[in-house]
Amino acid sequence: MSDDSLAAAPTANVFEAAGGEPAFRELVGRFYARVATDHVLRAVYPEEDLSGATERLTLFLIQYWGGPGTYSQQRGHPRLRMRHQPFAIGRRERDAWLAQMTAAVDSMELAPAVRKAMLDYFDAASTAMINTGGSDGNQTQD
Repeated sequence: MSDDSLAAAPTANVFEAAGGEPAFRELVGRFYARVATDHVLRAVYPEEDLSGATERLTLFLIQYWGGPGTYSQQRGHPRLRMRHQPFAIGRRERDAWLAQMTAAVDSMELAPAVRKAMLDYFDAASTAMINTGGSDGNQTQD
């Protein structure tokens, strides 16, 4: 499949073009290896062992990009903002998360259109998780 046809394809083709479940497991494994050593992000994850978070993100991304719906079967509707509400996520945490995910994506051998689709999604989704400060994660002025 060419990058041009992939750009207009549904997310199921991103799942397949990325390499299916093994590729998403590798991506998320690389991401959490980086999270484990990032002092900003490590403070956001309450679990000593990141294996639960690793599995949840892996299953979510597999489902989001068109793979099996195991995430919803096990956990119900994703409700990302609700699930992240207990954690203080500001611009700093968002930027750290996006930097580590971008590095993980860039460490993979992905087609340019797959890389772009993923990074565009991660940029928008990470921004939507900000729940401290103003709408952009900055403190509002009174």
